[in-house]
Amino acid sequence: MADRVLTLSKYSLGTGDRFAHQAKAQLQACIQALHEGVEIVPVWNKSNREHTIIGSEPRSTRQAADAAVKALNWKLAYFCDADHITTQTVDRFMNDCDFFTLDVADFIGQAAPQEAIEAFVKRHPELSGKITLQGVDEPITISAEELRVAAQKFLAAIGKAGEVYRKIEAAKGKGNFIPEVSMDETDRAQSPADLLIILAAIADEGIPIQTIAPKFSGRFNKGVDYVGDAAQFEREMALDIAAIAHAVKQYGLPANLKLSVHSGSDKFSIYPAIHACMKRFNVGVHLKTAGTTWLEELIGLAEAGGEGLALAKEVYAEALSHREELCAPYATVIDINPARLPSASEVQGWSSEQYTSALRHIEKDPAYNDSFRQLLHVGFKVAAKMGRRYLDLLEANEGIIAKNVTVNLYERHIAPVFFGRSA
Repeated sequence: MADRVLTLSKYSLGTGDRFAHQAKAQLQACIQALHEGVEIVPVWNKSNREHTIIGSEPRSTRQAADAAVKALNWKLAYFCDADHITTQTVDRFMNDCDFFTLDVADFIGQAAPQEAIEAFVKRHPELSGKITLQGVDEPITISAEELRVAAQKFLAAIGKAGEVYRKIEAAKGKGNFIPEVSMDETDRAQSPADLLIILAAIADEGIPIQTIAPKFSGRFNKGVDYVGDAAQFEREMALDIAAIAHAVKQYGLPANLKLSVHSGSDKFSIYPAIHACMKRFNVGVHLKTAGTTWLEELIGLAEAGGEGLALAKEVYAEALSHREELCAPYATVIDINPARLPSASEVQGWSSEQYTSALRHIEKDPAYNDSFRQLLHVGFKVAAKMGRRYLDLLEANEGIIAKNVTVNLYERHIAPVFFGRSA
C-alpha cells in the first residue's frame, strides 16, 4: 500500500487544453470559485486520440499544468488525466499522469466466458430481487435472468478495465493515481440497475475507482447542449447516486466514489438537474468540459480581428472541406446538419461579431449555429497542421483569448453546476 493514497476532492472539473496554452486561464476559473468559497479541483485531460491528431505528448499537458499552478500560486490538488486509455495506449501516459480514465466502451457486449458469468451470478445473490436504495423512493428490481444478461454484457468490459488498472498499478504503485472507469461512448445508456451490477464487478476486479462515467439517456454531443428529457436525466442521476452509495457500503469501494459526466461541456439544460442532485444527496461530481476551450481560442482570435479573424475563417474553410475526415472519429458524439453549415465564401465575408456570434454558445442569440460549432469542435486538427503559425497567434492574443476561456469556464459551467446560478 502507498503511504499516501491520492484522493479526488468532492468537486472536480475536467478541462481540455488541446494546444497546452490555456492552463492559466482555466485555473483562473477555479481560483474564482475558491474565492467564493467552493473548492473545485482541476483535472487537465487529453486523450491518446487527441495527442495523436495534434502530434503532442502527455509531457506537454503536465508541463502546462505545472507552470499554471506555479504562476498562479495554486496550493490545492490538481491532476493530469490519461483520458480514454486502453492497454494498448496507456504506456505513453505513465510518467506524466496521475489520473487514468479506463475506457471500456468498445468491449461492452463482448461475451464473457460462461463460467465467469455463472460465477458472478453465484457470488452476488444480493443483486437478485428488490433492492432498496437510501434517499430515493424507487427501488431497483433485478430478476435472475436480468442479472445473467447484464453479466454477459458487462463482465468482459470490466475485465479489460482490470487489466489496464493492474498495468498502471504495477508501474506507478497502489494509491499513486486516481482510477476512473468510463463507458459513456457506446450506443445504449446504462440503467441504474446496470450501474449497480457494474460496480459489483469493478469491486470484484479490485479496482478502487473514485469516479465512474456511465452513459446517460439522451444525446451528449461535443460542445453543444444536451438533447433529451432533463427531468428523466435528473431521475437517472438520482438513482445512479443512490446506487453508488449502496455499492460503496456493499462492496467496499472508495467512500469518495462519484459520478463523472463525460462530454459534459455546454450541457446547460441539465446543469440545474446536476446541481439539484448534488445538493439533495450532498455529493460531488466530476464534470468534463473537454474541447470547449479550443473553441474559445477561435472566438478570441476572431474577436481580435486582423490576422486572428483571418485564421479563424481559414480554419473553418479547411474544416468544411475535410468534414467527413474530421467527423469520423467523433461520429457517436456529434450531430451536424450539413444544410446548416455556411459556405466558406460566406464566412469569408463575416465580421468578427458574425463569426463569434455563430460560434459562441449562447442559445438565445439567433446567430448561434450548433452545426457550425460542432464542426469547429472536431476541427482542431486543422489548427494543429498550422503549427507555429497558429500557436504564435495564440500567444500574440493571449489576453483576449484568456478572458474568453476563463469567462466561459466560470460563468457557463462552474457557476450553474457548482453554485446553482443561471448560465
